Amino acid sequence: MIRVLLADDQALIRAGFRMLLDSADDIDVVGEATDGAQAVAMALATRADVVLMDIRMPNVDGLEATRQIAATEDLAGVRVLILTTFEADDYVYQALRAGASGFLVKDTEPAELLQAVRVIARGESLLSPSITRRIIADIISRPSPMALNNPDRLAQLTERECEVLTLVGGGLSNDEIAGRLHLSPLTAKTHVSRILTKLHARDRAQLVITAYESGLITPGER
Repeated sequence: MIRVLLADDQALIRAGFRMLLDSADDIDVVGEATDGAQAVAMALATRADVVLMDIRMPNVDGLEATRQIAATEDLAGVRVLILTTFEADDYVYQALRAGASGFLVKDTEPAELLQAVRVIARGESLLSPSITRRIIADIISRPSPMALNNPDRLAQLTERECEVLTLVGGGLSNDEIAGRLHLSPLTAKTHVSRILTKLHARDRAQLVITAYESGLITPGER
């Protein structure tokens, strides 16, 4: 059973999400938070697997709450799925760096919401092409990105792992990476797992950022 915590300051939105999520046999809504501080406290109390987090909330916003969850050792297994009004949210890049595993627009189709929760709960990331473009645009717009073109960050990776990371940065799934590099899906998955461990990344979302920030992929490159 996937344990989900809802964090949104609007009661009607929480009620709508709860009704939908409770309709699934494999999902259980374990709590509702009205701001970021409460979301962090309830994540600890309920041991939720996934937090559906609104960005714009009073007091402590979703960005800071995501950062606190990612930095709390006891919440290492908690995944944050950000809820946005539209995909071009100014906080997309910041939230991914803070530790969010993916993004979902609030007017998404019900079936897509349920699938998103399942994907995030498995430890995977949920990044649409438009979200990836937003990340790239934000990196380009920064005058001196801290880690851009810093190959030392990838020194611990093998040549094959760098190839895999490049493809992860391009948005490819494990199966697609396997096909591109003529590997078995299990081998591709193993490579991704090792890269996550070596780079101390929570999930694929952070690997996408690393691929661009390290200069492994040049913004604008396909």
